[in-house]
Amino acid sequence: MIHCFELNDYRIVVDAASGAVHSVDEVAFDAIKSMDAKAPDAVFSDSDIRSELASDIAYKHDISWDDAQETLEDIKELHDNGLLWSTDPFEDAADEIKIKQSVLKAICLHVAHGCNMDCEYCFAGKGDYSGKSGIMDLETGKRALDFLVENSGSRKNLEVDFFGGEPLINWDVCKELVAYGRELEKKHNKNFNFTLTTNGVLIDEDVIEFTNREMNNVVLSLDGRRETHDRMRHSKSGDGTFDAIVGNFKALVDSRTDEEANARGERRSKEYYMRGTYTAYNKDFAADVLAMADMGFKETSIEPVVADASAPYALSEADFPGLYEEYEKLALEMLEREKRGEGFGFYHYMLDLTGGPCIYKRVAGCGVATEYLAVTPSGDLYPCHQFVGDDDMIIGNIYDGITHPETVEIFSAGNNVYTRDKCKDCWARLYCAGGCAANNYHSNGDINKVYEFGCKLHRKRIECALMLAVALEDF
Repeated sequence: MIHCFELNDYRIVVDAASGAVHSVDEVAFDAIKSMDAKAPDAVFSDSDIRSELASDIAYKHDISWDDAQETLEDIKELHDNGLLWSTDPFEDAADEIKIKQSVLKAICLHVAHGCNMDCEYCFAGKGDYSGKSGIMDLETGKRALDFLVENSGSRKNLEVDFFGGEPLINWDVCKELVAYGRELEKKHNKNFNFTLTTNGVLIDEDVIEFTNREMNNVVLSLDGRRETHDRMRHSKSGDGTFDAIVGNFKALVDSRTDEEANARGERRSKEYYMRGTYTAYNKDFAADVLAMADMGFKETSIEPVVADASAPYALSEADFPGLYEEYEKLALEMLEREKRGEGFGFYHYMLDLTGGPCIYKRVAGCGVATEYLAVTPSGDLYPCHQFVGDDDMIIGNIYDGITHPETVEIFSAGNNVYTRDKCKDCWARLYCAGGCAANNYHSNGDINKVYEFGCKLHRKRIECALMLAVALEDF
């Protein structure tokens, strides 16, 4: 399977199974599309069909028959080398690959089911997961870290995300759990990578100092421009929160670039990213991403809201043309800024075409319920943070372990990119790994029925990312 598209004067052909990306001229692009519309194997095996196709291409593009034939031979060589219309070697091994994803490596630690903000679109029911409020105590948090270590097998690197609600309302427990994690590292020869996801209201000097020393990554919630952000992300009193948090974010981000501290060998990573959401109120979301970059935030992300169609801020099918245009606009502006030495990162456009996620990740997906679990303040276990609050998706607790293996089974052998109802025939399947199981479940009631709205946008983002990769290679 191949995918052909044009963007920013580039003609790009993607081979789905091999991952090969080809930037070609107009003649080759037309020839590849023509061959794909026929039966490529028939074209390659029948010299008469190939000769007739060469005549058609020569006439259409006003070139000689020999030049057209040479183009077809070049295309055949790519095919013979497994770089066009390649066979997919992974489908038959998908279940076996998924089995390898059965050892726990990460937990999302819900240290607070409560929040000091009142965001209109919050998937977590205004932070308390629709009435399931609670604050995690230290002993529960310690037991969660013990559970992670006990179920991590031979994995050395483990991940813990302090999440909520808003985790900073339980900040002292977060800090004590990091200290406990450092003890476990020495005792069990493990390495904990801690992440903090925060709305920024309670960031102060202590938070900045501690996260810079101990947190490998920080996720900061900002929707872009002041008017965009304040429309959806309110305080409990209904006021906008932009002015209350942007200064905090700038102070934290600026501090994570302290090269002297890195040289001293302190625990320090520059990793952070701004994580925004766009809705029907800001379908011109490229301006919000650029606004974040202009504020000095160079690692950005913005996601389409997932909402019931009846919500006033929900996106609809009619929005696709405009949203596609916004993604293209963003990609083109990012390219121009990169050329000026003012580049910044956008999560969905960061593709590593020579490496990137290993094939296990591409086939098996994110590891929901197998490699990754969410832990509530009371110690209950869910497949991931987006399933928390769905009573039919609870899979156990940190004291008794997995008590509902039948639910875990849904996410194990029967859950990979080839079990999704529409992924098998999608060119982008090994870029998105089948999409988000939680979005599938909440939109269709089945983790293997894809959330088509999200898929369409993700395919567009991949096209933009590939164009950027090709253009930057030329630059």
